[in-house]
Amino acid sequence: MAYSWFKAFHLIGIVVWFAGLFYLVRLFIYHVEANQEPEPARTILKNQYQIMEKRLYSIITTPGMLVTVAMAIGLLTTEPEVLKEGWLHIKLLFVVLLIGYHHYCRRLMKQLAEDKCAWNGQQLRALNEAPTVMLVVIVLLAVFKNNLPTDITVWGIVALIVAMAATIQLYARKRRLDKEKQTTEMTQVPQQ
Repeated sequence: MAYSWFKAFHLIGIVVWFAGLFYLVRLFIYHVEANQEPEPARTILKNQYQIMEKRLYSIITTPGMLVTVAMAIGLLTTEPEVLKEGWLHIKLLFVVLLIGYHHYCRRLMKQLAEDKCAWNGQQLRALNEAPTVMLVVIVLLAVFKNNLPTDITVWGIVALIVAMAATIQLYARKRRLDKEKQTTEMTQVPQQ
């Protein structure tokens, strides 16, 4: 029975953690792009994003990570023999990378608060795809365990990464073109 409780709350923790990670970096994108706005909108937006980032990180994302890790430890105490499995070692490596990503987000959040962040919106969009890739790998390892069909899976993950990168580039291009069009329309003087 303990295994089922640990597993249920582990899954809940994962959902909360990833929801926070996905939205946090999206806020970073908005925060960086607020620099393009005229005053006083720039200051108002940056202050609001800073508040939202801190709350999201402290109240949702970090507790989600802690619940996920604590429940994973609980799961391992109910089935310690799984620690000998190769798939789990790979999964734990990706979880460690994900925890590193989580803490790197905190570093970026501090840089944004101090106006010292060197990342632009497009770079942050690419960074926002990292947890997606890690999530896919972690879930596939958890589901398939040692029977993961690596040949198909590896190519699927590569295709997913390429598709995400292409989508990011296309979206950034569309936004740039839309902004240029809007600027052109605003600067054109109506003919009389």
